[in-house]
Amino acid sequence: MSVHDAPSPLLSVAGAVAGRPGSPDAAVAWHHGDPFGEQRAAAQRVAIVDRSHRFVLTITGGERLSWLHTISSQHLTALGDRQSAENLDLDLNGRVQHHFVLSDLDGTLWIDTEGERGPALLDFLTKMVFWADAQPAAATDHAVLSLLGPRIDSLRAALGVEELPGVYGVAPLPGGGFLRRMPWPTDDSYDLIVPRERLTHWWTTLTEAGAEPAGMWAYEALRVAALRPRIGVDTDERTIPHEVRWIGGIAEHGAVHLDKGCYRGQETVARVHNLGKPPRQLLLLHLDGSSDTRPEPGDEVTAGGRAVGRIGTVVDHYEYGPIALALIKRAVPPDTALTVGSCAAAVDPDSVPGEGGPQAGRLAVERLRGR
Repeated sequence: MSVHDAPSPLLSVAGAVAGRPGSPDAAVAWHHGDPFGEQRAAAQRVAIVDRSHRFVLTITGGERLSWLHTISSQHLTALGDRQSAENLDLDLNGRVQHHFVLSDLDGTLWIDTEGERGPALLDFLTKMVFWADAQPAAATDHAVLSLLGPRIDSLRAALGVEELPGVYGVAPLPGGGFLRRMPWPTDDSYDLIVPRERLTHWWTTLTEAGAEPAGMWAYEALRVAALRPRIGVDTDERTIPHEVRWIGGIAEHGAVHLDKGCYRGQETVARVHNLGKPPRQLLLLHLDGSSDTRPEPGDEVTAGGRAVGRIGTVVDHYEYGPIALALIKRAVPPDTALTVGSCAAAVDPDSVPGEGGPQAGRLAVERLRGR
């Protein structure tokens, strides 16, 4: 059993209830006894979430950024010290293999990703080094905690930082590790990447300073409401970045930079961006709460008996009730009545992406054809 599969030491905290066995979050707390109250705390006050089942790795070496720039979707050559970004590894056909968050601090590039996908990502990176001055290595001695909520500023003294970093910014923490601000799942979201041996120390310090314990249920509910996908749950083996809102560079809070050189899968990214539309789109669904059964990730979404998509994360939200993310065929009108198994579903109209007019590449083609 790897450190990411083993039960978190924070499951010993009073009231912690572990995630469902076999689920991606089985090793950490799903809630602490008040799921909806924990969501309110994360949205309105400040909450702390154990995400220590994330896989952490490092890349050292003078060419770590320029090397990773050439094999991934993000523009990294200009990434400054104490800055972060989201990134993707794509296959030759532009399909998403890995999604990860990276932070550069004092000559080390820190990466964290889903626990079960981390070893494969590390293996891929190691095989791609060749002659570059870049050394990927597992950092199983580090773990992730998350702080959510508008009152995080009240924890500055407990965190030991003079100023909270801006979005994708990084601040070193006393005793090792760092604080990183993320643009999701709420407007006020911070990750702590800290030595695993200090996990309990940080949990205790921050809860005593006012952070309210919350489980992954709260994190997932806010993530789904924010239309942020989770790889392996809201994606499948056919997913391309355009379908799940991962297009756009660091400034746009995306994972695919559209103004950079060659990388694996770039042809698909450029073709869809300039000439076409993705075949599916990530949408927020409202589910019928009276249904006897709940959908599971991967279940088929149907319209009039015809398959039109797949369901992803399903979660109960403190305001919206049962909601889910789903990849739905672009041609399906937003007001179509949908079904997932025996559960009725409806698309949240606010989650439908704006078309934004024809792409520049399509307009150029039409001009050449005299249209």
